[in-house]
Amino acid sequence: MNAKPPPVLVLRQGDDVAIARRPIRLGEQLKVGGDTLTTLDAIPSGHKIALKDVADGEPVKKYGQVIGFARCAIAKGSHIHLHNLEMRLFSRPFVTGPARAVAYYGDSETPRFQGYLRAGGALGTRNYIAVISNVNCSASVSNYVRDHFRQRSAEYSRDFPHVDGVIAFTHKSGCVIQPGEPSQILHRVLAGIARHPNISGYVMMGLGCEGNQLQFIRRDFGLDNIKPGESEPSFLTIQAAGGTRKSVEAGIKAVEKLLPAANAARRSPVSISKLILAENCGGSDACSGITANPALGWASDELIRHGGTSVLAETPEIYGAEHLLAERATSPEVANQLIGFVRWWEEHVRIHGCSIDNNPSFGNKEGGLTTIFEKSLGAIAKGGQSPLAAIYKYAEPILSRGLCFMDTPGFDPVSMTGLVAGGCNVGVFTTGRGSVYGCKPMPCIKVATTTPLFEWMNEDMDLNAGTILDGTESVADVGRRILEKIILVASGEKTKSELAGLGDEEFAPWIQGPTL
Repeated sequence: MNAKPPPVLVLRQGDDVAIARRPIRLGEQLKVGGDTLTTLDAIPSGHKIALKDVADGEPVKKYGQVIGFARCAIAKGSHIHLHNLEMRLFSRPFVTGPARAVAYYGDSETPRFQGYLRAGGALGTRNYIAVISNVNCSASVSNYVRDHFRQRSAEYSRDFPHVDGVIAFTHKSGCVIQPGEPSQILHRVLAGIARHPNISGYVMMGLGCEGNQLQFIRRDFGLDNIKPGESEPSFLTIQAAGGTRKSVEAGIKAVEKLLPAANAARRSPVSISKLILAENCGGSDACSGITANPALGWASDELIRHGGTSVLAETPEIYGAEHLLAERATSPEVANQLIGFVRWWEEHVRIHGCSIDNNPSFGNKEGGLTTIFEKSLGAIAKGGQSPLAAIYKYAEPILSRGLCFMDTPGFDPVSMTGLVAGGCNVGVFTTGRGSVYGCKPMPCIKVATTTPLFEWMNEDMDLNAGTILDGTESVADVGRRILEKIILVASGEKTKSELAGLGDEEFAPWIQGPTL
């Protein structure tokens, strides 16, 4: 692993492109396999170079899969990007095998972490108290309650040292919302946060006259059914309390009642089979699918083999690669559920006059990604090679072991909010351009795809996967480091985003339907 790596990387035999490991000059001669080519353009780091002549309209392959179609004739040695490659619809058939199950290691081989055992058997990796706003009209009051404890943090930290803090969950919806799935999404998110294993106790705050009534959430999700050992929540409305000041005072008193029980919680050694891992990528570049995502996929497979759960998401960012996931489904029913969500997104963007290829973003394209097909093929590498065990709607409780998939948008805060509400208790977020994402109440580990990014933004990046591109580590080496970091963070080690205080503004439930 110590030899200097070649200037370009071919990911699969038969690919039409190679990836530049470093900026490549116009006219530079490159040896690729047994062939020599001369560059006809300057190639930025992470971007694609044609390994052969490609005819106008011909498909172009990377990862052994189609990433787009030539919009004009492309000569061998040319830069392949937005100017000469485009997305076109094409058939992606798949065949599912017989029903299969995931094989798990025995308990004696399973690593352990230090977690909070909650009532009902759920495992927490953090110990927060939450103030949850059911409507934007109560958002400020919820923040004022949180701010009271933040402004007196020295006092409360001294008296309740085992509580990680009081956090507020606010959003921009909740008044007049469309019935059916849009309303149910918000209910699932709020109930999921209330019941999250990283939340020791909560206060839910409303205005009083909103459509998203507290009584509906309590009724539909059984929030009044308190398990033995659980703290009893409080449900308050501003109108019933008599206004802003009185509501803040009532909210502070309600939180103070929850603090002693939260402070009594202690970590204990637990199997990593209790971990539910949220996987996301944001600010991706062309190296995401080569370094950080495959390494995370290795860690995901290892967690799953030990009985844990790993959850992929971002349906628009598996588009063009969904057939590869469907072929790994544990049953035809699971495969068909996945494809059903993909078809919904095709219709959703059509109704709104958009294209799924509007994703990749500007920064993704600057980093070398050209089409959504190319981005998706790199994104699904986060899921490793495990069978696809279960499919979930946005913010549904995650109850299965193994590799799961949740239908979410590709927008990172919205996607991760759904995963957290579903019960994920630790997250890994890969980034090639440098996302500074944080995610309370779930700790989120950020993995840089390249060494220059890791060194430039080292105050925000937890791990460097660029060593794979540098040739100093293998995918398995980095995957092993990711799993070790997951265990440390689940046991209480702070992530870079937690040390920076990030995560309060990233709560963003998926808002569907018209605003009335």
